[in-house]
Parts: sequence; C-alpha cells; structure tokens
Amino acid sequence: MKHTFPGATRALTVPLGLLVAAMFAALPAQAQPASQRPVSPQQRATAQQVASAGVPLSALARNAPEEYTVRRGDTLWGISGKFLKSAWRWPELWGMNLQDIRNPHLIYPGQQLYLERVGDRAFLRARRGGDGQEGNTVRVSPRNRVEMLGNGPLPTLQPHLIEPFLTEPLVVDDDTFKRAPRIVALADRDRVLVGKGDRAYVRGPADAPLLMAPGLPTDFRVFRTAKPLKDPVSGEILGYEGQYVGQAQLARGESESEEVLAPSYDQPRTPAAGERFSEPPTAADARRNLLPVPATVDVVSSKEEMRAGDRLLPEPPREYRNYVPHAPDMPVDARVVAIYGNSVRFAGQNQIVVINKGLRDGVENGHVLSMLSTGPHLADKTERGRTLMKLPDERNGVAMVFRPFDRVSYVLVMEAATPVQVGDKLTNPR
Repeated sequence: MKHTFPGATRALTVPLGLLVAAMFAALPAQAQPASQRPVSPQQRATAQQVASAGVPLSALARNAPEEYTVRRGDTLWGISGKFLKSAWRWPELWGMNLQDIRNPHLIYPGQQLYLERVGDRAFLRARRGGDGQEGNTVRVSPRNRVEMLGNGPLPTLQPHLIEPFLTEPLVVDDDTFKRAPRIVALADRDRVLVGKGDRAYVRGPADAPLLMAPGLPTDFRVFRTAKPLKDPVSGEILGYEGQYVGQAQLARGESESEEVLAPSYDQPRTPAAGERFSEPPTAADARRNLLPVPATVDVVSSKEEMRAGDRLLPEPPREYRNYVPHAPDMPVDARVVAIYGNSVRFAGQNQIVVINKGLRDGVENGHVLSMLSTGPHLADKTERGRTLMKLPDERNGVAMVFRPFDRVSYVLVMEAATPVQVGDKLTNPR
C-alpha cells in the first residue's frame, strides 16, 4: 500500500511504523551542533558589508551600552536588542564583530563587546574575556564579582519558551493520522481514562500491526483527534494538527490467539410443520478461530488523560536546536491560521501561532516576520450612505519561525503591542 507524507516528492511503499519514522526524520530541525552549523552566504555577505561600513547611528538602540560582557543566561536575541533597534538584525551585529566572531552560532559567556562611534557610523568590537570554560572570573567595576560561566554557546532565545512545542505540535495529512495505531482498550476495564503509570492496549491497521522487533520504534507520543488547519484566505485545509496528550512505551507487540469457539445447543422447542430436529451438536462441531491480541503500552507521561481512540506516532529523536534570527530572502505574505492551545482566541508575547506558509514556500527556522493587525471593516458614519470601509493594517510586532512543516509553520511571538488573532498578516520585516 502506498502512503505519502508532507515533504515527500514521490509515493513510498513502506510499513506504517517505518513510514511515520521517516516522516519525523524528514522534518527540518536544523539540529546540528552549533559548532557544525554553516553560515549562509547571505549572512556572510551582510556581515562582510557591515564589517567595513558599520551601521548608521540611527540603527542603534536608544540606550545602547558602550560595552557589555556576555553572561550566562543571555540570548542572541537579547544581546542584539541591546545594541540595535531591531533584534532580528543579528547578522549586522555579527558583522560589526566579524574579525572576532567568525560564526554567529558561537557566542560565549565571557566575551566582551565594545561599541565605537565614528562619524555617523557605529562599530561593535569584540574581545574574548576568558576562554568560555567553567570557572572563569569576570571582573567589573565598581566592585569585584565572581561568576561561574557556562562553557556552551548562547541560545538565540530562552529554550523554555519553545521547548514544549518542538515535539508537541504535529501536522500530518488526514490519511497518516487515521492509519496511526490507536488505543482500543484499557487494562482497568472499569475506567475510561488513563494517565501516567497506567496500561492500555493498542492496535494498528490490519496491514501494519504494531509489532515489537529490532529496528522498530518502542517509544511513542499520543495524540487526540486531529484538528484541521484551514487557510483563512482560501479556505483550503493545509494539514491536520494532532492534539498532544502524552507519551507511551511499547511493552508487548500485537499477536494472534487461537480460540476454540464452543458449539451452540440452542434449538426451537417445537419443530415447524414438516421440519425435523437436527442432531444436537457435539464437541467435534467446535470451531477454531484466530483472534487479534492488541499490543500493550505503558503510559510514561501525560499532559491530559488518554482514552480509547487516541493515536500513537513514534517519538522523534531529541534534537539540539538553535536559531539565528534573519529576514527572509524572498517576499512573504502569510496569515495566522490558528492560535496554539485549547480554546485560545488570542496570542501575546511568548505565545505560539500557526501561519499558512511552510517549507514549500521557502520558510525556514529563524525567519523573522513583522506582524500586522488586520484593519476592521467599519461603516463611515460621517456620510449619509454609511459607506463600508476597511481601516489600514497596523504593525503589531515581530515573530520568529521555529518549526516549519510542509504547508504551515509554528511561530513564536517575540513582541506584540496588541493581541494576535486568526487572519492577522505576517510580512517581511522592515
């Protein structure tokens, strides 16, 4: 049987377990260690240009410090925002440090940044304040202070803001979700819900049972009925978002049990006219039948209690993720499709929204977009005819893509002046 999944260029004929595992492997996580992640040609070109020319003083933040020592707990976004009005313009900040910071993914605690103004241009110089290893001492005036510095590079933003969302949201096509193994029964038959520490029974589709064998997944994430993500402009279904409810571990795979079905002795008390009683059935008339035995899973964590009908998909490998904010190199005209979370209508700073652009549109991790609040339709009360008009869209803040799928992307709201809602626009930042 052929199955396709988002991002595939041709149909694949594979078992369901391998199909879903391949689907997760295909997701672009940009999960390489920071030291191995390449610098894009566009980022390097921007850096080289700014390194020689600096940036105009007008691009500096109002209270840009003259010097700053990078500390544990800082983020690239936060440091960029200290010196520049637009925090997403990290390549320009890096360019101002080109001789000292050759890779924007590698900024360490202990580095010192110095702001220099020459005419109407500004330059940022960097000098390493130690080797970034555990135990370095950083001295600042007017008093001495000792601080233990971490030995890893700084993240772009605080990991806790997006960590729960890196594996919770899952966007698949409807067929993939329907064919995923499903919970069919609970070990405690007096209950309808299970949580952490409980046991449940699971069956896959008839042609792809859930088996325990070398090379097949044993750790799963559990999702509830998928929610359609509809484009607010075209009305098209862009994918289905599974509602994450927890994690389960396979304890025993599916099998079959040969059961002996007892013969039936039920006969009418009185024969109809012309009908004779048949001989009573004997043990020899018993039939043998193969009955399916569901797989056994143990619930290892639960965000919500699980129930029959919930679906299982393989746990994706844990990945190191880091993001360098940058503007898209192509025009973007996106709309908010959904606000992430149950019964959530609006989003604010540090919340998640889904947009109707994804990998096939060129969207990638780290893309920063300007958010525009959609202008409402109003009647012109100053004229007799009360002409219907639409007010202009107003800039509302910025957001950064952190998990793109084929046709949609999950975006973190970095700054927002007013609540974000479905239908709001996202475009290239200025």
